[in-house]
Amino acid sequence: MTYIFLLAALVASTLARPQPQAYSHPAPVPALAHGPSYSRPAPAPVGPAQYDFNYVVRDNVGNDFGHQEARDGYNTQGSYSVLLPDGRLQKVTYYVDGDSGYVAEVTYEGEAKYPAYHPAPAPSYRPAPTPSYTPAPSYG
Repeated sequence: MTYIFLLAALVASTLARPQPQAYSHPAPVPALAHGPSYSRPAPAPVGPAQYDFNYVVRDNVGNDFGHQEARDGYNTQGSYSVLLPDGRLQKVTYYVDGDSGYVAEVTYEGEAKYPAYHPAPAPSYRPAPTPSYTPAPSYG
């Protein structure tokens, strides 16, 4: 008798379950006539390469560096600099002209300064103080 009751409850809960709503998909977006942009190669540059850029970073945390470069065809020239940890400014000036390759000149400004070495004090390995314990009086 209990099996019939459980079967009836199962059938009733299945029939009472909400049915999913039918919906339609949105209309597809029409394809572009020329296709996606990545399917065609980028146009070849016309004429020799020409550009000029520079940037400088200076802040009060110790960052001080920069780079400048200019190119006109096969003639490239530029420089970059960085503040070294010893306080000197390292500058690199370079050029590339046709088949001559990368030609660089490295210079330094300032004098290297090293702070005096002061070793940290040796740690002391004393045990932590033992907590004092006073037993509570016992009444018994």
